[in-house]
Amino acid sequence: MDIVMSETASGGLRRVLNRIRQVMAKPATAQVRLNELVKVIAAEMVAEVCSVYVVRAGETLELFATQGLNPSAVHQTRLRVGEGLVGTVAATVAPLNLHDAQAHPKFVYRPETGEEIFHSFVGVPIIRGGRVRGVLVAQHRTHRHYDEEEVEALEMIATVLAELIAGGDLVDPGEQTPAQGNAILPVRLTGIKVNGGLATGEAVLHQPRITIRRLLAEDPEAEHRRLAEAVSEMHQQLDRIFAREEVAVGGDHRDVLDAYRMYAEDQGWLRRIGEAIDSGMTAEAAVQKEEDDMRARLGAVHDPYLRERLHDFEDLASRLLRHLAGEAFTAARADLPQDVILLAHMLGPAELLDYDPRRLRALVLEEGSPNAHVAIVARALNIPVVGQVEDLLARIDPRDPIVVDGDNAIVYVRAGEDIQQMAAETIAMRLQRRAHYAAMKDLPPVTRDGVRVSLKINAGLMMDLAALREYGADGVGLYRTEIPFMVRSEFPNVEVQTASYRNVIEAADGKPVRFRTLDVGGDKELPYFRNTGDANPALGWRAIRLSLDRPALLRRQVRALVRASRGGDLELMFPLVAETAEFNAARALVDLEVAREAKRGEAPVTVRVGVMMEVPGLAFQLRSLLPLVSFISIGSNDLFQFMYAADRANPRTAERYDTLSPGFLTFLKSLVEDCGRANVPLAVCGEMAGRPLEAMALIGLGLRELSMPPPSIGPVKTMVRSLAVDELAPYLAGLLDSPDHSLRETLKNYARDHAVTIEEP
Repeated sequence: MDIVMSETASGGLRRVLNRIRQVMAKPATAQVRLNELVKVIAAEMVAEVCSVYVVRAGETLELFATQGLNPSAVHQTRLRVGEGLVGTVAATVAPLNLHDAQAHPKFVYRPETGEEIFHSFVGVPIIRGGRVRGVLVAQHRTHRHYDEEEVEALEMIATVLAELIAGGDLVDPGEQTPAQGNAILPVRLTGIKVNGGLATGEAVLHQPRITIRRLLAEDPEAEHRRLAEAVSEMHQQLDRIFAREEVAVGGDHRDVLDAYRMYAEDQGWLRRIGEAIDSGMTAEAAVQKEEDDMRARLGAVHDPYLRERLHDFEDLASRLLRHLAGEAFTAARADLPQDVILLAHMLGPAELLDYDPRRLRALVLEEGSPNAHVAIVARALNIPVVGQVEDLLARIDPRDPIVVDGDNAIVYVRAGEDIQQMAAETIAMRLQRRAHYAAMKDLPPVTRDGVRVSLKINAGLMMDLAALREYGADGVGLYRTEIPFMVRSEFPNVEVQTASYRNVIEAADGKPVRFRTLDVGGDKELPYFRNTGDANPALGWRAIRLSLDRPALLRRQVRALVRASRGGDLELMFPLVAETAEFNAARALVDLEVAREAKRGEAPVTVRVGVMMEVPGLAFQLRSLLPLVSFISIGSNDLFQFMYAADRANPRTAERYDTLSPGFLTFLKSLVEDCGRANVPLAVCGEMAGRPLEAMALIGLGLRELSMPPPSIGPVKTMVRSLAVDELAPYLAGLLDSPDHSLRETLKNYARDHAVTIEEP
């Protein structure tokens, strides 16, 4: 297959594409065009065989056209995706280039094709919309290896064939999407919780696909001008979106939007689009080709940063296509219902901001994770989000009634009246309860027998701090500092961190903020840190271990925290400390930074340093640790999973044990007693503190400081004000030696019998 590239590589390819354009312009059926195209491709590329296989229903690849194989094999030869060399190209979404195809373990012989005389093989996937639509194949009798330019030429041609296949004339459009079943039946879909909450509304499909009607261009210079104009218009529109009042204020979501703006100006991305135009494509086809190439390169990548880059570039490509085509951007520009449940494969952060926040009730995604860029912006808008809902777009029609239960990661489609009524009543009840909690924000969290319990919030976003005023919380018991690190492409410098922490302190308006130093690693990877591939990431290189191995990283963060707290008080704590020696090593770095800033007159008035109690082994070093720390905060999530050797991310073990088991409560009681004797404050900042029944048990054990998600403040305060500690404490102490699996039902009965109000958030 000696491709004729005598002028230049791009010039030869342009000639091939021009001939393809001539074939496409002729009045003929799609099958006739495809038959002619394989002849043109074979002739122009001097290939002895050129064949096109098309994906049909049931993940089957059917030979639709060939030049060089037996014509009778057309529409007779079929392979499953993953079967044979052609099926391997479709399954891997990657080219396959072989000098001796028959020696490959995946080779499958089909006698009707007559291909046994051909040895060399090159196949490229035909991709459109991120899905494989078919495979383009070239073959030769001789043993030879095709060079990179030849493979790239076939990939460019495959882009044109993708549009022909997707047009619906070769294969019924119904075969190109998964079967939807009976569209009138109710459907219950599950995913993962990205942002909690409950919402009802009508389904709105975010993005109808742009149809590219003109693939090949006669005037590349004109296409370059069109591209430049569209890029300029896109940048201007993004500037207007990012200046909107609800997102203009600084916060972690601004880091996401700033990174998105940087991608929009990525010169490598724009250069590759320009090169496709040089080869003879229209600007629209060039943008589409680059998007499909990006999906093929990064679609199977699991690195969270690269996945987010892919989503952002898909968003940008979509925007650019719509500027070029002059079509309505997305459903955001359409006539929307009053209550919008937005459905998408994935969204970029700017796309979400296109929608009227007064109508947007929830977001449901086929992809998505709690750390996705769009999730961070969704939290700033306070809407429920469910992610990783399989085949979402194939199973929901526009304007279907939807109920989104973000707390349990369930999506009800065309739900019956009972579920819709229950959801409406729950939403109304939550609104009433929220108003009730807001009305009691100035009431102190004091028990009936006069015990004051400090209720604080866990935060990680600037928007969370509004709860300090809304619910009357006492302060921030846990501020997660890692989110600004996770949404950036590089480590934020001291100045950026200082500004971020100062904003948090100012937003707290005099209430204390307890900062947790960087807690990354494990399942929270930084994009600029190499993935360690830990077999057990929760037990691996993470949190304080990572910080002590990268002391410059920790010192810069502490330096920023010290500067941000200048003239005030600083509280910080280290996560996942397993032994006193680790605390001492980290504390020494803090002391160095405090002394450094004191010389500059920028040190805090007081510095209080503590640890997260998450590793059970640390409890056996409390005698040496307690004289050194200002406080201890129990991270109940990790402490519980390590206590019972039960991975909380594994559905088979996550619910196997109970935080209200006698063993776990006995362990917590021992911590309360040890810290009490040493006069060291002890708090709980894990999920356990935000559940009223569990919070009741913690207070009964002697804990007096609880930190929780902001929505939990109201329900927990209500419980506290209905509780008498002098009755609960001795009762609970008598249960700790029980052999029972859990004390949950026993404590529920106690609450009921003693008029303790237990309302779940």
